[in-house]
Amino acid sequence: VQLQASGGGLVQSGGSLRLSCAASGNIRSITAIGWYRQVLGKERELVAAITSGGSTNYEDSMKGRFTIFRNNAKNTVFLQMNSLEPEDTAVYYCRADYYTTNDYGDPVVGANWGQGTQVTVSS
Repeated sequence: VQLQASGGGLVQSGGSLRLSCAASGNIRSITAIGWYRQVLGKERELVAAITSGGSTNYEDSMKGRFTIFRNNAKNTVFLQMNSLEPEDTAVYYCRADYYTTNDYGDPVVGANWGQGTQVTVSS
């Protein structure tokens, strides 16, 4: 599974951005796609995730401001970010968790990351 993230940029406080994460490869093996963010010097943290069944979960501080959704026809997961604050400034990454089997029928579980996209919110 390969991921291509895009949509970051510079926005003023209170503004909005939509991030995109386009998946390719063994799409059927994907069990969930999540958006994470990382500030320099800090650990990467989960922002939101959506499972293959459509269930979503959000980090508490993002609830009500961020929405994760997908377009199955385009194999793309989006993160709509509204009411952005300077504290949301970070590099945003998408990650795909997958489950498949190898040639011997053994389960293979893993995760692949897309490249990061910078989001900068000015005050």
